[in-house]
Amino acid sequence: MTIMLTGGTGYIGSHVAATLLSTGQPIVCFDNLANSDASVIDRLEAITGASVPLVVGDIRDGQALRQAMTDHAVTAVIHFAGLKAVGESVAEPMKYYNNNVGGTLSLVEAMADCGAKTLVFSSSATVYGQPQYLPLDEDHPTSATNPYGRTKLMIEEMLADIAAADPAWRIAILRYFNPVGAHDSGLIGENPNGIPNNLMPFITRVAAGRLAELSVFGADYDTPDGTGVRDYIHVLDLADGHVVALDAIGQAEPALSTWNLGTGQGYSVLDMVKAFERVNGVSIPYRIAPRRDGDVASCYASPERAARELGWTASRDLDAMCASSWRFEQTLAMRNSA
Repeated sequence: MTIMLTGGTGYIGSHVAATLLSTGQPIVCFDNLANSDASVIDRLEAITGASVPLVVGDIRDGQALRQAMTDHAVTAVIHFAGLKAVGESVAEPMKYYNNNVGGTLSLVEAMADCGAKTLVFSSSATVYGQPQYLPLDEDHPTSATNPYGRTKLMIEEMLADIAAADPAWRIAILRYFNPVGAHDSGLIGENPNGIPNNLMPFITRVAAGRLAELSVFGADYDTPDGTGVRDYIHVLDLADGHVVALDAIGQAEPALSTWNLGTGQGYSVLDMVKAFERVNGVSIPYRIAPRRDGDVASCYASPERAARELGWTASRDLDAMCASSWRFEQTLAMRNSA
């Protein structure tokens, strides 16, 4: 079967693409390149030695989706395409509902028309909202605290309704915690347009001198050092989780399954800064900035269900996350100066 990756040239999509290609799995990437670059395809081909088709299109364009699925004989989709900045979602909620919810509805309609009813959805731990207990397991109540999180929650509920109405669907909902790190080759990694919204690319750009200092959003949370605590997971562990989830939903009931992908370990922003400095021998100047709307103090996973049902656990540690992120930043600098 051919697997279509929406948002396939993005950060997580490209690493899942590399992992699938390394197993000989045919894929096609579908991306509007809003927050990525077509040159990622060249680097994926360099990493894997495989041909990687790219269809440039928007997930809200049902005709483009149907054409891509037909042309490439797509039988399953891994859906990454979506806007993901919490602060931007608070400022521009209509943009997020239109793209994330509307785009996913367009996608599942096209999949149904093409008879491709196997879907892995890129969800988020933001659907848990303000934690009522920690670690967060999949039975924790859902209640997002920002528009981005609400789009993810709405999509989850839509997919549950679709699976309940038609048991021919096979759907995995993967609730990510905080992906960081890069491919071992240094050729692909997290490289957002503009000022990064995520911590690690902000750190690497400060380390490289591309930004003057790191903004730490809030130092008065109820955490050991006052800064936000998150569950950081290496992007290659996350990619492995997609492969085993895709295999699992093709093998058994039920029509829809939900798994956390995290490590179960929380680190604060300042923990991450200190680890990056120690591992890479660099200095990261920072300043304390006001809290961001929609952020929570602490958020980390219980990954036990994925371990039990998928046989998946994260294996790469914080040092590997920091080292690979810096390697990618250095490779990016060399490529840009060439």
